[in-house]
Amino acid sequence: MAVSFDLFGTLVEVAPPDHPAGAVATALSERAVSVPSDWEHVYTTPHLDVPPGAELSLVDHVKTGLESRDRDVSRPVVRAALLDAFDTPIRTREGAHTAVTVAERCGPIGILSNCSVPGLVQRTLSQSGLDPDAFDAVVSSVECGWRKPDVRAFREISDRLGVPLSELTHIGDDPETDGGATDAGATAILLDDSTLSDVSREMECSE
Repeated sequence: MAVSFDLFGTLVEVAPPDHPAGAVATALSERAVSVPSDWEHVYTTPHLDVPPGAELSLVDHVKTGLESRDRDVSRPVVRAALLDAFDTPIRTREGAHTAVTVAERCGPIGILSNCSVPGLVQRTLSQSGLDPDAFDAVVSSVECGWRKPDVRAFREISDRLGVPLSELTHIGDDPETDGGATDAGATAILLDDSTLSDVSREMECSE
């Protein structure tokens, strides 16, 4: 058996920017990028087609948006700007350490998180009060290409943890996304039904 955790809203709480377009514009400007005057429109307008269930990298979205206004900015510059724009205060949730410790009794553990900014899941984890080395696999939707509740996202984490979906328990806070584990053939434990402090009681491997 293996256990995967959602990250944002489950193991950690973060406060996203109140105005994402503005935060991204500021981070780009700090890197000497000439931000278009209609940036709000550019940022909020889709520029690329995305298949159902797929994740669109925010790097691709922003870079394509800039190119639509004749700004040719390298991917590393855009990626660094996005990491800074979404680098907000992090609070490790009460009970997170206990839940991770209990999950380790089951076997391999991992993180499966929806996130469109490359590297943000890893950065958030490293800045949290949790030990990144405790996790055998860390998978973000932008890395694997699929967003929860798409079955392919759950299949990616189960493959990385070396178990079939039937032996995966996924713990998260969002019934719409994390609850997709059930349809994928895994077991879902949702925090609208229990707290992290109580989650050990719901894992069969807790003894």
